[in-house]
Amino acid sequence: MDTLPPLPCYLNGEFTELPKAKISVMDRGFIFGDGVYEVAPVYAGQLFRFDQHMARLERSLAELRIANPLSKAQWTAIAQQLITGYAKSTGEREQDIDQLIYIQITRGVAMRDHVMPTDITPTVFVMSNRMKPVPAAQRASGLACVTADDFRWEKAHIKSTSLLGAVFARQISFDAGTMETVMFRHGFLSEAAASNVWVVTHGKVLGVPKDNLVLEGIRFGLIEEICRAQGIGFELRRISRDEVLNADELLLSSASKEVVAITTLDGKPVGNSKPGPVYAALYAGYQTLKPHAAQGPAK
Repeated sequence: MDTLPPLPCYLNGEFTELPKAKISVMDRGFIFGDGVYEVAPVYAGQLFRFDQHMARLERSLAELRIANPLSKAQWTAIAQQLITGYAKSTGEREQDIDQLIYIQITRGVAMRDHVMPTDITPTVFVMSNRMKPVPAAQRASGLACVTADDFRWEKAHIKSTSLLGAVFARQISFDAGTMETVMFRHGFLSEAAASNVWVVTHGKVLGVPKDNLVLEGIRFGLIEEICRAQGIGFELRRISRDEVLNADELLLSSASKEVVAITTLDGKPVGNSKPGPVYAALYAGYQTLKPHAAQGPAK
């Protein structure tokens, strides 16, 4: 008996439902995790920052030497159809629910060999899920997180489906009864298991450099944009563990979290143990951008 809900999805040129979507056991995504993915938020039925998500998808594909199988217009059309289909399947109006569009592309189907084949067709899968935002009570109080060494590979800038490192990292925080794992590599901040991390000191927002050790979240540009509009200092540079542990504020950002405060790290308070003024300004700025960006589908 299928346990998946009959929600709409797209697989290799056809729209179907999740329980009916099947791929070969020889798909390199299944055998090797040889693929990339992207997750784009949808507010009130409209894609948010979809151009930036498409650009990051293109960068990840280029790193894996996989040609983008679809045009931006095709990706947008598929996403829009799934947004509508999800709402119909749940009996809701598109404008009443926020969603996340999940895109996955693998190299395709081939006999098992570590060498990358060049003559196969990529597997393309897209689905939509309801967005699960940070609960209001947690947002108001801030999140508890823990720290760990970053034991993942050194190509974290690729949004790869090979996510075992992230799974282990997130499990660390789950086992500790907290929400996220803030990671350090050789004494310097990298990122969290499924979020980017921001450090606020003396009213300035600090983020890590855009290099191969972190995934460049779409919120990198978004937070910089908000800081510029709000007159808040913004800088990307290497950030030591001591700077993180002594920060005035710590923040997480991701597609589903948007931006949220960390108020406890390794059981110790961050700042005054409450979401701070810079967080409040960034979160408010984020909310004002959503309606403007959601005036219509990405072009």
